[in-house]
Amino acid sequence: MSFTPDDHTFALCAYGESPWLEDCIRSLKAQTVKTNLLIATGTPNETISRLAGQYGLPVRVHDGGKGIGVDWNAAFDTAETKLVTLAHQDDLYEPRYVEQMLENLNRARNPILWFCGYGELRNGKTVYDNRNLNIKKLMLLPVKNRIGQKSRWVRRRILSLGSPICCPAATYIKEKTGPSPFSTEMKVSLDWDQWEKLSRKPGEFVYCPEPLMLHRVHEGSATTELIADETRAREDLQMFRRFWPEKIAAFLEKKYSRSEDSNRL
Repeated sequence: MSFTPDDHTFALCAYGESPWLEDCIRSLKAQTVKTNLLIATGTPNETISRLAGQYGLPVRVHDGGKGIGVDWNAAFDTAETKLVTLAHQDDLYEPRYVEQMLENLNRARNPILWFCGYGELRNGKTVYDNRNLNIKKLMLLPVKNRIGQKSRWVRRRILSLGSPICCPAATYIKEKTGPSPFSTEMKVSLDWDQWEKLSRKPGEFVYCPEPLMLHRVHEGSATTELIADETRAREDLQMFRRFWPEKIAAFLEKKYSRSEDSNRL
């Protein structure tokens, strides 16, 4: 399987009027390897239209207000290329994200998914080293090498303990996911749900540990709001049940919930 820059699209998921949308667009336009870029939104507004015009970006409007899964699927399906990265409007991408992604995928024999390490943006500061990030790095150690990446057993053991993959750091291969791959019933664990489904397939989880994107943590994020009303706890328990008996799943969910503190400022 061989991919070129023409095979990839950044589908930038935009909603409302984010003060960081332009910064995200700039980081995507600054890639050392240029690919396709579009904005997908269920909340068209003047800010999105202005920035799209300023940077020469197509806007794909879908029916919004039906949930994160519906929005992600709409953005995903809008991209007409073999590879899709769902960029989140508040995040930033390092200039070598695409370059490294294509290089890694073209070295793999049968890639299922590509993802990289990441840092966090907190109160204007870049963070690469905190408890949550370090735990995720540790969890992903088994897939730093090709043997671990190819092992279904290794992938599923990692995911049985939580979700160490940052959703906007991932690039999907449409041949492996099919159309509209995200759950429309879940509100926060739908990325973990997708990793679990992909982990069952033969092939490789291609992992680049280099932090090639920055995830912004702020009070207005969907994740922060969903943690507050315990939606994440309920959905995480559902995920643990896919791997463990009820008592073990409940125990792991309580331990895992401590990581939610990292999404609070």
